[in-house]
Amino acid sequence: MNPASVSVSVRLQRATSELRDVEALLASADLDPRILSDFRDAVNRVRTTAWATQKYAETKDTEGDPGVVLSLLAGERIRTAYQLCRAIRQDLDQPDLRFQPGQLIHLHAAAQDLVQKLTTMLGEPK
Repeated sequence: MNPASVSVSVRLQRATSELRDVEALLASADLDPRILSDFRDAVNRVRTTAWATQKYAETKDTEGDPGVVLSLLAGERIRTAYQLCRAIRQDLDQPDLRFQPGQLIHLHAAAQDLVQKLTTMLGEPK
């Protein structure tokens, strides 16, 4: 095993231990539903990425088509982006939240770039 793999393995073992500790805390805590939802989304993204990484490694071992796994992972990113867009929209409606203009400018530019690409891929809406 190469040193980079060992380092990743050690970090994964630590993260697994930390997640077990967090699981115990969750069972006994009264949490803000938004924070809990964000945590669940993050855990789901990690879980999906770990699954896709494992499947990708397996396709390399069996000479399978890695494009299938990469497409599934891209689909998961689209689902996640959809959820994040909905959450950001709700955040923007919260009068008690303050946003830094620079963050909003960067988000706006990235969203415009994405809309342009989607318009090209999907064709102009009628």
